[in-house]
Amino acid sequence: MSVIENAIKRLQASRGGNTGAATHAAGAYTPPVSARQREIEADAPPPSFTISINQDALRAAGMLPPAHQERELAQQYRQIKRPLINLALGRGVAPISRGNMIMVASAVPGEGKTFMSLNLAFSMQLESDLTVLLVDGDVVNPRVSQIFGVENEPGLLDVIRDPSLALKTVILPTDVPGLSFLPAGRQDANATELLASARTQEVISQLGSDDPSRLVLFDSAPLLLTTESHALAQLIGQIVIVVKADQTPQQAVLDAIETLSDGKAVSLVLNQSLEQPRPGYYYQYQQLGGGAKPLERVRES
Repeated sequence: MSVIENAIKRLQASRGGNTGAATHAAGAYTPPVSARQREIEADAPPPSFTISINQDALRAAGMLPPAHQERELAQQYRQIKRPLINLALGRGVAPISRGNMIMVASAVPGEGKTFMSLNLAFSMQLESDLTVLLVDGDVVNPRVSQIFGVENEPGLLDVIRDPSLALKTVILPTDVPGLSFLPAGRQDANATELLASARTQEVISQLGSDDPSRLVLFDSAPLLLTTESHALAQLIGQIVIVVKADQTPQQAVLDAIETLSDGKAVSLVLNQSLEQPRPGYYYQYQQLGGGAKPLERVRES
């Protein structure tokens, strides 16, 4: 039995053994976007440049699968994204509150969550009727911003700090159709307090409601490493926790899930497993909801 299966079994027992239908809490209150904020957005100019994404360079850096594994990994990401999209949009299942807001996290560093965020974003943008906004929510170690070369550009923390800064001016288009990017922004010693503020609730509400066809994918800091990820998780509908095969301690997975609110939709993805997946086999904590196929042989640089 894998670390994920053991973690799910023990967590179910600790929470009363409920393995029935998933329940989804509404989570923290998210205020509507104010009329003043709408005026600021309407008057703001568009971003001044487009991010050029060199996928060959990303592949050489180990952030995309090598060419000989590209087709296999593409199929696995299709399996991972489908239940997330279904829960976000209510396709075949009841939609969940803020289901279009998806956070990719891990218990500890080195699990492959940034690799997962990037590749999941690239897979999701292939959907014909959806767009994807990738957000660098790891405001302590903004690795995606660094990978894209925009670590010095204004971003999420700047918009939260300054209500007069229009959100649309810091959401950067990319040359990948259907994919845009919001950098982490200028670092702040009080980042946790900023992310826990009412202003963040307004910003997140705007990200999730401006475009009904948009999925917002957050690359988050590890759940057991920083408090910033906890503040952000309160406002997100779905959480994907990346677990590295044969490395992540079972207790770390349990502790990471325990940091999340009851009723949160949580998916667990096994990373770098050498075991062949079984048909119809996926990891899901029923009481919390969610679900994802296991990811095999992924490598992070």
